[in-house]
Amino acid sequence: MRDWGDAVPATEVVKLYGAAWSVYVRIVRLALEEKQINYDLVEVDVFAATGVPQEHLKRHPFGRIPTLEHGDFHLYETGAIVRYIDEAFPGCKLQPTDPKARAKVNQIVGILDAYAYRTLVWDIYVERVASTREGRFANEQVIAAALPRAGVCLSELARLSDDRGFLVGNSVTLADLYAAPIFACFMQAPEAGPLMDGCEKLIYWWQRFTTRDSMFRTQP
Repeated sequence: MRDWGDAVPATEVVKLYGAAWSVYVRIVRLALEEKQINYDLVEVDVFAATGVPQEHLKRHPFGRIPTLEHGDFHLYETGAIVRYIDEAFPGCKLQPTDPKARAKVNQIVGILDAYAYRTLVWDIYVERVASTREGRFANEQVIAAALPRAGVCLSELARLSDDRGFLVGNSVTLADLYAAPIFACFMQAPEAGPLMDGCEKLIYWWQRFTTRDSMFRTQP
């Protein structure tokens, strides 16, 4: 929870259901933090031994996270949630008004969602880093198979990104908010160093973005 005082009227209660470790929950949390919205994070364990809690299935029939409650309004799917947050609340705008810049943001979000998340997080970070924490051996075949796709993802993100401190334009957008939690995982893997070689714009972006207050406040 982050208390922003009068940033959002007290009558507009925002609740985010999910897990602090989740990349997609963190994407939404970053949007809330950047917009300076007071919210409560309600932890939900969708991997519980007894299965997805029944009360959560009422919020999300597919048993995923995150879901959002804003007063009597209920919403799931990260893309829908962050766009609602941007459009329903005052504060900085997370989507450019220029059609070309907005399209580029949506393109980068699409790449991260469809290709980079699975490759960089599950196939590399989870297998190389999380597996060690959990006391199991990494699946080297999964990691090796992921490296070419990871290279394509990173080179395309570098090609599409601007050179002004953010991925698109000179202020934070949904592109940054989607990328940051993915990179927060991926950059812990030793494979990240060689893969990022030659992606100077991405390195510069990550070095800057990782120091933002919103990143500190949403650390798992």
